[in-house]
Order: sequence, then structure tokens, then C-alpha cells
Amino acid sequence: MMKSEKTIYLTEEGLEEIKKELDVLKLEKRPEIITALKEARAQGDLSENAEYDAARNEQAIVEARIQELEAMIEKATIIKDINTDVVSLGTKVTIEYIEDHEQEQYSIVGSKEADPFANKISNESPIAKAILGSKVGSIVSVDSPNGRYEVKIVAIA
Repeated sequence: MMKSEKTIYLTEEGLEEIKKELDVLKLEKRPEIITALKEARAQGDLSENAEYDAARNEQAIVEARIQELEAMIEKATIIKDINTDVVSLGTKVTIEYIEDHEQEQYSIVGSKEADPFANKISNESPIAKAILGSKVGSIVSVDSPNGRYEVKIVAIA
């Protein structure tokens, strides 16, 4: 039975980042590991060869990441034709926390591109789920692990 594959939402920039990482892994890391494996093999007995074991482990990690990135590219849906009338995937939204009147701007992105430190939040996060589909001026309740709070949609770009 096939496991249902989740659609991966990416911005154009996110897709480019994944392609760049894939190129680095295929064109730089993979050849480096192959060289390291050849050098370790040349040292003789592989049963107690730490360099060989380390290179094999790194090879497994790199190959798994290559497969993961290739699958992401294959399943990617690019976010485009962004409607800024409502909060949606690909929009930048400015919200105001009702309790303390602090404002934050977030970009709503797919989960693979999320980076809270860069204010890129996943469309699957509690706050994004709550505000998706909302218009400027809406006040929305957000259920988070830390409790419920309200935010006002200030701007959508």
C-alpha cells in the first residue's frame, strides 16, 4: 500500500535553494566522499579503519539527503499568483498581538521552507492555520500550545 504523499509547497526562492543544495551534494560532496573512500581503502584492512567507517556513514547521510531533495523537487508545488486580499500561502502578513499591541511580519510558506528565525512560518503552524483566509482588519483567535490568544491582521502583501 502506497503511503499518501503530502504536497510540498515552495516559493520560487525555496525551490532554487533546494536545487543549489542538491547540486552541492551531487557535484562536490559525493565526489569528496568517493575520494575519501578510495583513500581509506588504500590503507588496507577495512575492519578497523575509522576513516573508512566515517566516509561510509557520511556517504549514507549524503545519499539519503540527495533522495530527499530529489523527492521534494518532484512533489513541489510552486506558490504563485498570490492573492493579497486574504492571508494565503506566499503572502507576507503583518499582525498585531491584541494583548500587548506588538506587531510582527511573517511570510507564510510551506513547511519545508519554514524558518522562524527569518519570520518564515509554515502554513501548518498554529498561527498560520488560524489566519489563513483572513482579511485586513480581521481579529482571529489562535490556539497554540501555550494557550489561546488573539491577533489582528494589519496588512497583507
